[in-house]
Amino acid sequence: MESTQITAPSSDLGTQPILRLFWRYAIPAVAAMIVNGIYVLIDGIFIGRVVGAEGLAALNFAWPVAGIILGVGIMIGMGTGTWMSISRGQNDHRKPRLYIGNALLLLVGFGLLFPLLFLPMEEQMLTLLGATGYAHELAADYLTILIIGSIAALAGAALPLMIRNDERPHLTTIIMTSGAVLNIVLDWLFIVVMGLEAAGAAMATVLAQAAVGLWGIAYFLSHKANTRINFTDLRFSWLYTTRTLTAGLPSLFMFFYYGFVLAIHNRLLMDYGGVLAVGAFTIVGYVQAIYYMFSEGVATGIQPLVSYNHGAGNRQRLLTTLRIGLGTVLSIGLGSVLLINLFPEVIAVIFNKDDIALQEMTVTALHLHLFSMFLDGFIVLTAAWFQSMAKSRVASWITAGNMLIQIPLLLALPPLMGITGVLIALPVSNVILAIPVVWVLWVDLRALKSPQSHSASVQTPV
Repeated sequence: MESTQITAPSSDLGTQPILRLFWRYAIPAVAAMIVNGIYVLIDGIFIGRVVGAEGLAALNFAWPVAGIILGVGIMIGMGTGTWMSISRGQNDHRKPRLYIGNALLLLVGFGLLFPLLFLPMEEQMLTLLGATGYAHELAADYLTILIIGSIAALAGAALPLMIRNDERPHLTTIIMTSGAVLNIVLDWLFIVVMGLEAAGAAMATVLAQAAVGLWGIAYFLSHKANTRINFTDLRFSWLYTTRTLTAGLPSLFMFFYYGFVLAIHNRLLMDYGGVLAVGAFTIVGYVQAIYYMFSEGVATGIQPLVSYNHGAGNRQRLLTTLRIGLGTVLSIGLGSVLLINLFPEVIAVIFNKDDIALQEMTVTALHLHLFSMFLDGFIVLTAAWFQSMAKSRVASWITAGNMLIQIPLLLALPPLMGITGVLIALPVSNVILAIPVVWVLWVDLRALKSPQSHSASVQTPV
């Protein structure tokens, strides 16, 4: 049911200097994402040192399924947050409550669906993904617990994004950081002290995400929320569901893409290098995740700014936001690639100090797999730019494009180059994809600068 617009005072998102807003939103978002990235890193260090290459491989085998669950949570959170800010940019302060209420029902629905869908086929999925032997057992232990706790994983992924769009970026950082710290403590307790291996890692993740989700729900029910909801806002709407899932779909595609390509990498690495190669690739993935989390932090940090000012028709503020965001992710990305290539041995030893073969394989993988890592940031931020303005078709195309380019490379390069071909497929696809992405972004910016774009922007349907 559509509501009439409610006029309210102008938001800071439409009045304060963009650079100040960028740091206000991006720094907390980056800090939260980096903390999460460090948690993932420490999770890998615990597993790598306590369990070894088999444990690292198990987490990699489990990720494609885990990524779908987390991706759906991000999709709901990002889609809801986008429409919350667009609505407020158009001075409608009732619809954000309805979007939040609808999102909470979606989280419950998917949380009940995933165990029914995934548990019966868990063993078959892991076999299809290439898991064998002890790595298969560990991956099954991890996935069973994560699937049962799907509702916690979904809520922990979605609620912080919605809180950020309620103009509370610092609270979002506090919540996500607290969840990550709790996760690390529980990892130590379950993996190191109790010896629960991969199952302990999953238990830590589910409990920490449950804490984050409950905190988020409590916030929106409290007087501290700018968009406070009550139980009457918990109503399902096909219209709001369609808009939420459509706006958030690129985020799901990103996780689906990552999980799908990871599954192919795992199978090929098992064929060309065995469990040792998969373990080394897992370490490389942890390193890559730190920069990816940073880029996601910048992208989610600018999303409220882009969504609000798109709804308000503030073209110059949109352009300034994009310029600052791109400059940040590209400069940090280039610096990270330089450091990785200068000190790969140091990174390898952090994860495992005893297995020399694993260290050597990791060094090789770091050099080959991450040489174009800075383009990950460019692609992530550009996709978020379009997604924040509810241009989901373009954002989804960017995300899916990497998969469509990378799959032929993964099929063609390994028979010619062996394990080297597996490792360079992703960075080469990044280089190829960056060319049309630059073109699409340039076309969009030209349209944005035209006089007609102002009226088109403020008339965005909500």
